[in-house]
Amino acid sequence: MKNNKIKILTWPYLFWAVAFIVIPLLMIFYYGLTDRSGAFTFENIAAIATAEHAKALWLSLGLSLIATVICLLLGYPLASILAHLNSKTNVILFIFILPMWMNFLLRTLAWQTLLEKTGVINTILSLIGLPTINIINTGGAIVLGMVYNFLPFMVLPLYNSITKIDDDVINAARDLGADRFQTFMRVILPLTVPGIISGITMVFVPSLTSFVISTILGGSKILLIGNVIEEQFTHTGNWQLGSGLSIVLMLFIIINMICSAIFDKDSEGGVL
Repeated sequence: MKNNKIKILTWPYLFWAVAFIVIPLLMIFYYGLTDRSGAFTFENIAAIATAEHAKALWLSLGLSLIATVICLLLGYPLASILAHLNSKTNVILFIFILPMWMNFLLRTLAWQTLLEKTGVINTILSLIGLPTINIINTGGAIVLGMVYNFLPFMVLPLYNSITKIDDDVINAARDLGADRFQTFMRVILPLTVPGIISGITMVFVPSLTSFVISTILGGSKILLIGNVIEEQFTHTGNWQLGSGLSIVLMLFIIINMICSAIFDKDSEGGVL
């Protein structure tokens, strides 16, 4: 009887998975592997090798990697600080994730207002006699938008990993003569590898597939692969090409997840 109840409870999830995951994926593969007449072809996937599409792909990979590295460098010490604040942590975490309650599009538009040539930042710089900055519509603005929007996805898994480290383990390392740097490199860092891997995946994947940030902060002058795919579906109506490029993008995401699983499996959260 209990097993039957559990099976019944899984039906809504199965329906959701089939309707919004399986069927859309099958549609992507169908359109990506066929031409407008319905004949089988690899041309849509091979289109990634064209100069325009290859440039957009490599630019997307480069900016996504930069944003991921910056999020890791900023997120690790921040997560460590939050993990050692004890009773104050909940309030600070709440303040940290509060902007996430705002719509993603509105948060990005706010940065456009801040960074544009006549925006808030340049207005303040002009008032105090400092030279203005011209960062809007550049790769730097896109990376800044990615870091701002996806930094919490790096901090939260890192915070979760750090809080799980037993203080006795750290104290044992110190008692055995390890200094702060050795304790971090030989104990804390290896134990937080699962959080690092999870954070990298959660930042890199949405950064690679994003097109809203580059459209708003890049002014449509910098095309990422997400912009190219979005354009094929919404403007040119070429679902075949858009799906083919999406398949290529999925391959990069799958490679990222496989590498993450390998590194996480090798570390197993143990002490080196």
